[in-house]
Amino acid sequence: MATVLSVSGSPSASSRTSRLLRHLDQRLAAQGHDVIPLDVRTIPAEALLGADFRHPAIVEATGLFARADGVVVGTPVYKASYSGVLKALLDLLPQYALAGKTVLPLATGGSVAHVLAIDYALRPVLTSMGAAHIVQGWFTLDKDLTVHDDGSLTVAPAATEALGQVVDQFSAALGRTPLLAVAG
Repeated sequence: MATVLSVSGSPSASSRTSRLLRHLDQRLAAQGHDVIPLDVRTIPAEALLGADFRHPAIVEATGLFARADGVVVGTPVYKASYSGVLKALLDLLPQYALAGKTVLPLATGGSVAHVLAIDYALRPVLTSMGAAHIVQGWFTLDKDLTVHDDGSLTVAPAATEALGQVVDQFSAALGRTPLLAVAG
């Protein structure tokens, strides 16, 4: 099957967003995909903020994007947009780092007022990076994600069903995406 890069754009080590992505990674792996998790917060801040394209962590992240057939991008919503740490990484990737790839955008936040952050903030950036196909994204309310003391995650039933559908659509789309040649 496909290689999927699962990118958490949360700056927090105890993030609901990261835990949600790792939870969804299990579903993708069960469908036969090779899933590679990437928590952007683990990339050294000096590499991200100093725009050090040659830093080994940036080179490695760029390589992970290049290897992937599909990319899941998850972010908490801050000020009606995706996280700054995710922006810092996306800014350091090659202009067409998503060329020929299927992308699933996901977001978490405290209010339905932020539901459009996927379509008005994140999707345009992913499109400008050459994504071949951006499937329907999904916004999950923080209240629908419960992190337990042992680090496990429980997702509210309605959110579980909706997330399952978008992940399954992404998985199905991975096999249908034509590779696009990008002039550079």
